[in-house]
Amino acid sequence: MERGEEMDDFERIYTEYYDQVYGYCLRLTHDPHLAEEVTQESFFKALKAIGSFHGECRLSVWLCQIAKNTTFSLLKKQKRSAPLEGDWPAPADLEQRLGDKEDALKIHRVLHRLAEPYREVFWLRTFGELNFAQIGGLFEKTESWARVTYHRARMKIKEELE
Repeated sequence: MERGEEMDDFERIYTEYYDQVYGYCLRLTHDPHLAEEVTQESFFKALKAIGSFHGECRLSVWLCQIAKNTTFSLLKKQKRSAPLEGDWPAPADLEQRLGDKEDALKIHRVLHRLAEPYREVFWLRTFGELNFAQIGGLFEKTESWARVTYHRARMKIKEELE
Protein backbone atom coordinates (compact mmCIF):
# COMPACT_ATOMS: atom_id res chain seq x y z
CA MET A 1 0.00 0.00 0.00
CA GLU A 2 1.32 3.45 -0.97
CA ARG A 3 1.88 6.16 1.66
CA GLY A 4 -0.91 8.28 0.14
CA GLU A 5 -3.36 5.37 0.33
CA GLU A 6 -2.38 4.75 3.95
CA MET A 7 -3.06 8.41 4.77
CA ASP A 8 -6.44 8.28 3.02
CA ASP A 9 -7.35 5.12 4.92
CA PHE A 10 -6.20 6.67 8.17
CA GLU A 11 -8.18 9.84 7.47
CA ARG A 12 -11.28 7.68 6.98
CA ILE A 13 -10.55 5.83 10.26
CA TYR A 14 -9.94 9.13 12.04
CA THR A 15 -13.18 10.65 10.76
CA GLU A 16 -15.22 7.52 11.45
CA TYR A 17 -13.94 6.81 14.97
CA TYR A 18 -12.98 10.22 16.36
CA ASP A 19 -16.27 10.85 18.20
CA GLN A 20 -16.29 7.37 19.73
CA VAL A 21 -12.67 7.62 20.97
CA TYR A 22 -13.20 11.20 22.19
CA GLY A 23 -16.33 10.16 24.11
CA TYR A 24 -14.43 7.32 25.71
CA CYS A 25 -11.58 9.67 26.70
CA LEU A 26 -14.07 12.18 28.07
CA ARG A 27 -15.61 9.49 30.29
CA LEU A 28 -12.12 8.61 31.56
CA THR A 29 -10.89 12.17 32.17
CA HIS A 30 -14.06 14.21 32.80
CA ASP A 31 -12.23 17.11 31.12
CA PRO A 32 -13.15 18.07 27.52
CA HIS A 33 -9.82 19.74 26.71
CA LEU A 34 -7.79 16.88 28.14
CA ALA A 35 -10.00 14.31 26.39
CA GLU A 36 -9.46 16.08 23.08
CA GLU A 37 -5.69 16.16 23.53
CA VAL A 38 -5.56 12.50 24.61
CA THR A 39 -7.69 11.58 21.60
CA GLN A 40 -5.29 13.38 19.25
CA GLU A 41 -2.27 11.68 20.82
CA SER A 42 -4.05 8.31 20.67
CA PHE A 43 -4.68 8.63 16.94
CA PHE A 44 -1.05 9.61 16.42
CA LYS A 45 0.02 6.45 18.28
CA ALA A 46 -2.50 4.38 16.32
CA LEU A 47 -1.11 5.65 13.03
CA LYS A 48 2.40 4.66 14.06
CA ALA A 49 1.20 1.20 15.17
CA ILE A 50 -1.44 0.48 12.51
CA GLY A 51 0.74 -2.33 11.12
CA SER A 52 0.33 -4.21 14.40
CA PHE A 53 -3.47 -4.26 14.08
CA HIS A 54 -4.44 -7.66 12.68
CA GLY A 55 -8.18 -7.64 13.29
CA GLU A 56 -8.27 -9.75 16.47
CA CYS A 57 -10.83 -7.26 17.77
CA ARG A 58 -12.92 -4.45 16.33
CA LEU A 59 -10.91 -1.40 15.26
CA SER A 60 -12.88 0.79 17.68
CA VAL A 61 -11.87 -1.48 20.58
CA TRP A 62 -8.22 -1.30 19.55
CA LEU A 63 -8.37 2.50 19.27
CA CYS A 64 -10.05 2.84 22.67
CA GLN A 65 -7.42 0.55 24.21
CA ILE A 66 -4.72 2.88 22.89
CA ALA A 67 -6.68 5.83 24.27
CA LYS A 68 -7.02 4.15 27.68
CA ASN A 69 -3.30 3.41 27.84
CA THR A 70 -2.47 6.94 26.73
CA THR A 71 -4.79 8.40 29.37
CA PHE A 72 -3.44 6.25 32.20
CA SER A 73 0.19 6.88 31.21
CA LEU A 74 -0.51 10.59 31.22
CA LEU A 75 -2.28 10.47 34.57
CA LYS A 76 0.56 8.44 36.06
CA LYS A 77 3.12 10.93 34.72
CA GLN A 78 1.09 13.85 36.07
CA LYS A 79 0.75 12.21 39.47
CA ARG A 80 4.55 11.89 39.72
CA SER A 81 5.04 15.54 38.89
CA ALA A 82 1.72 16.85 40.22
CA PRO A 83 2.26 20.58 40.67
CA LEU A 84 -1.13 21.17 42.29
CA GLU A 85 -4.06 18.87 42.69
CA GLY A 86 -6.44 19.37 39.80
CA ASP A 87 -3.84 21.25 37.73
CA TRP A 88 -3.59 19.35 34.41
CA PRO A 89 -0.68 20.23 32.14
CA ALA A 90 -1.21 19.89 28.40
CA PRO A 91 -0.80 16.20 27.57
CA ALA A 92 0.41 16.45 24.00
CA ASP A 93 4.20 16.40 23.91
CA LEU A 94 4.43 18.98 21.12
CA GLU A 95 2.54 21.49 23.20
CA GLN A 96 4.58 20.57 26.29
CA ARG A 97 7.79 21.02 24.33
CA LEU A 98 6.71 24.56 23.44
CA GLY A 99 7.39 25.43 27.09
CA ASP A 100 11.12 24.76 26.60
CA LYS A 101 12.74 27.66 24.73
CA GLU A 102 15.13 25.51 22.69
CA ASP A 103 12.42 23.01 21.73
CA ALA A 104 9.98 25.84 21.02
CA LEU A 105 12.44 27.38 18.57
CA LYS A 106 12.81 24.02 16.76
CA ILE A 107 9.02 23.62 16.59
CA HIS A 108 8.56 27.18 15.30
CA ARG A 109 11.18 26.58 12.60
CA VAL A 110 9.32 23.47 11.45
CA LEU A 111 5.99 25.29 11.71
CA HIS A 112 7.38 28.13 9.57
CA ARG A 113 8.21 25.63 6.78
CA LEU A 114 4.88 23.81 7.06
CA ALA A 115 2.55 24.18 4.09
CA GLU A 116 -0.86 25.78 4.35
CA PRO A 117 -3.46 25.04 5.64
CA TYR A 118 -1.54 22.90 8.14
CA ARG A 119 0.47 25.80 9.51
CA GLU A 120 -2.52 28.03 10.09
CA VAL A 121 -4.75 25.30 11.52
CA PHE A 122 -2.01 24.21 13.93
CA TRP A 123 -1.37 27.82 14.90
CA LEU A 124 -5.06 28.63 15.44
CA ARG A 125 -5.57 25.52 17.57
CA THR A 126 -2.37 25.71 19.61
CA PHE A 127 -1.79 29.43 20.01
CA GLY A 128 -5.18 30.87 19.12
CA GLU A 129 -6.92 28.28 21.32
CA LEU A 130 -9.82 27.99 18.89
CA ASN A 131 -11.92 24.86 18.87
CA PHE A 132 -12.25 22.73 15.76
CA ALA A 133 -15.70 24.03 14.89
CA GLN A 134 -14.38 27.60 14.91
CA ILE A 135 -11.36 26.66 12.80
CA GLY A 136 -13.54 24.79 10.31
CA GLY A 137 -15.81 27.83 10.11
CA LEU A 138 -12.90 30.15 9.35
CA PHE A 139 -11.94 27.97 6.39
CA GLU A 140 -15.57 27.34 5.40
CA LYS A 141 -14.96 23.65 6.03
CA THR A 142 -16.32 21.11 8.50
CA GLU A 143 -15.22 20.52 12.07
CA SER A 144 -14.02 17.09 10.97
CA TRP A 145 -11.82 18.69 8.29
CA ALA A 146 -10.25 20.93 10.95
CA ARG A 147 -9.58 17.93 13.23
CA VAL A 148 -7.96 15.91 10.44
CA THR A 149 -5.91 18.88 9.23
CA TYR A 150 -4.69 19.63 12.77
CA HIS A 151 -3.81 15.98 13.31
CA ARG A 152 -1.87 15.88 10.03
CA ALA A 153 -0.05 19.09 10.97
CA ARG A 154 1.00 17.58 14.31
CA MET A 155 2.19 14.44 12.52
CA LYS A 156 4.22 16.47 10.02
CA ILE A 157 5.81 18.52 12.80
CA LYS A 158 6.65 15.44 14.85
CA GLU A 159 8.16 13.73 11.79
CA GLU A 160 10.37 16.77 11.16
CA LEU A 161 11.50 16.82 14.79
CA GLU A 162 12.47 13.13 14.88
